Amino acid sequence: MQNTQLKSQFYLDPSVAFLNFGSFGATPKPIMEDYQKWQLEMEREPVQFITVRGNEYLKNSRDTLGKYVGCAGDDLVYVTNPSYAVNILAKSLKLNPGDEVLATNIEYGACDKTWSYYCKKAGAKYVRQPINFPITSKEKLIEDFFKGCNSRTKLIFINHITSSTALILPVKEICEIAKSKGIMTFVDGAHVPGHIPVNLTELNADMFTGACHKWMMTPKGCSFLYVKKEYQDMLDPLIISWGYDAMFPSSSKFIDYHQLQGTRDFTAFLTVPKALEFMKENNWEKVSSDCRDLVIKNAQRFCDLVGSAPLSPLTKEYLGQMFSIPVKCKEPEKLKQHLYDKYKVELPVFRQDDLRFIRYSINAFNSQEDLDRLYDALKDIAATTNYLK
Repeated sequence: MQNTQLKSQFYLDPSVAFLNFGSFGATPKPIMEDYQKWQLEMEREPVQFITVRGNEYLKNSRDTLGKYVGCAGDDLVYVTNPSYAVNILAKSLKLNPGDEVLATNIEYGACDKTWSYYCKKAGAKYVRQPINFPITSKEKLIEDFFKGCNSRTKLIFINHITSSTALILPVKEICEIAKSKGIMTFVDGAHVPGHIPVNLTELNADMFTGACHKWMMTPKGCSFLYVKKEYQDMLDPLIISWGYDAMFPSSSKFIDYHQLQGTRDFTAFLTVPKALEFMKENNWEKVSSDCRDLVIKNAQRFCDLVGSAPLSPLTKEYLGQMFSIPVKCKEPEKLKQHLYDKYKVELPVFRQDDLRFIRYSINAFNSQEDLDRLYDALKDIAATTNYLK
């Protein structure tokens, strides 16, 4: 499957089987060159860049991203990462004692901590509704999820693609049901842009956060928060700076509040148009489809090796360019480092409550040989160590 020409566009160490694109992504050379171009322009005249031209550049980038994800550019604002976006809402949401925030028990750990903190502070309850494995149908998953919903539920917060399990969840249907119940929705789509198609207008979530520095391949620290217009004034700035009570306000208080955050290097945000250009030039829809085929082709093989079963049917309804192998593992952090130190395989080994997962991610530079290296490594580890017991 591997495209040699595309592999040459990445800086990745050729001695490493890099199967961890889902954590941070990797930036191709043309996008990195664009990044450095913006940085050099900033250093040649930092005052004009940051205070004058930068606002124009940011608007162009937001508008370009908005067209890609199906929303108006002024309905999204750039943030450094999805955790930052979640903190904006969690700090702003007026939770009262007895209110509930409904999520699943497979949300991203940093977001779990955020909601736990703010719910505890307000006397509210953060509900981690269990997802039952293996998933047998979308309908059963939705039914099980909404068993955690009641008249006290103020917000539904849910991953579109979960980090630890790598599963695609039926968030469109969940948002529709929540809408019928008058419940606000916030979708954590960190893994979505550049990975699976998304149209925010059609999805109809009230809020959505996505990372561009994962599957869209921008430099690190480039993500966004989308908020429907009717909720934008609800969100306080996480950092009070020049955008609050602005001397020269723009047409959007939402942008002023959350874009003007003092002196910082925002040039990573400006690479989004180049990233989208790179994806278009290289037919990324086919690249992504080929990667998903490789992911699914190998999934059962890995489960059989470690004596486990897939978390869901092995179809594109539930799986994108990642797959999480359920494993028995008492020390996942040590297993992860052992895989890298001895076998030069880079991937995460997750803890999710009592569950453990090895997750592999596939992108344009990966091949069957990378997965074979992982397979042989796990086979050797099972035979010679206690890591998989």
